[in-house]
Amino acid sequence: MKTPLSYLTIAGYGETEIIIQKSRFICQASPVKTEEEAQKFIADIAKKYWDASHNCSAYLVTDLIQKASDDGEPSGTAGKPMLEVLHVKKVQYTAVVITRYFGGIKLGAGGLVRAYSQGTSAALEAAGIVQPVLHQSITITFDYAHIGKLEHELRQTPYFLDQPVFTEHISWTLWVPVDEVAQIQAQIIDWTHGQVKVELGELEYRVK
Repeated sequence: MKTPLSYLTIAGYGETEIIIQKSRFICQASPVKTEEEAQKFIADIAKKYWDASHNCSAYLVTDLIQKASDDGEPSGTAGKPMLEVLHVKKVQYTAVVITRYFGGIKLGAGGLVRAYSQGTSAALEAAGIVQPVLHQSITITFDYAHIGKLEHELRQTPYFLDQPVFTEHISWTLWVPVDEVAQIQAQIIDWTHGQVKVELGELEYRVK
């Protein structure tokens, strides 16, 4: 399967709370790398709020790894709407748990769907949605004569720059979106009139 150039996920843990018809909904979202991490997040929340009426959940790691739970709410009124929001927002590697403390007023099936959908959107907003982009490391090695020109040019780019390493020559690693590697490689060769060694390295998702 081809590695995607980018994807959407959440920046970190997010939590918010909404009150609907006296019912308290605690909405929490967390980034997860695996299904096991998602399940642990859900279990930890359920343990923390063991006295709640429901701890409904949904996670979408990839399109092949996803799950939803109504945790006692009427079938299809909680977990499924939560998972649907994850699909609509197109976020991956994300788990959401909504804890409900029943306030004594029944919301009905439609009301529950709206409440859990709203709660999921609120949790994602609290966490913040980001777009990691696939980067490749480029290590360039060059003589000291070129440091002035290269530093001037590279500092103006939007790329991630590691600290240069000074030995007999200078080695400098930068991280570039994979679809821009050929372009910056050609520019570096042009800036140094070809007097540079360029090595392509590992791939890694990074967020600006």
